[in-house]
Amino acid sequence: MKQRLQVAVAIIFNAEQQVLIARRHAHQHQGDRWEFPGGKREANETRFQALQREIEEEVGLLVHQAEPMMQIVHDYAELEVELDVWIVSEFSGEAIGKEGQALEWCALADLDNKEFPAANIEIIERLTSLYAI
Repeated sequence: MKQRLQVAVAIIFNAEQQVLIARRHAHQHQGDRWEFPGGKREANETRFQALQREIEEEVGLLVHQAEPMMQIVHDYAELEVELDVWIVSEFSGEAIGKEGQALEWCALADLDNKEFPAANIEIIERLTSLYAI
């Protein structure tokens, strides 16, 4: 049976209405592609706790408030991912790639110019319809 990962995903906007994206390391699954920051949920965490921990560990931001946006299950050949996507409405700190990854604040209209994992395409489509770019 294929492994299923539960992943908390953050959609974080800055004051200019740009969204934070991170580039996956080359050696990772879906390497060198852009993604929305987040990571695996631990067994003892709520979905929101996983979001808070992962965003602090990965990009150094403290998430104070977030609302669930959508959930996506995507089946890759080697594993299945369950993305728990949140819109972060309140955060503090300065975004830095704490794991050595490149970060970029990207306009929604420019997301189509970036290469994302297939599981993220539905997120981008939802964002562009919600925020009508």
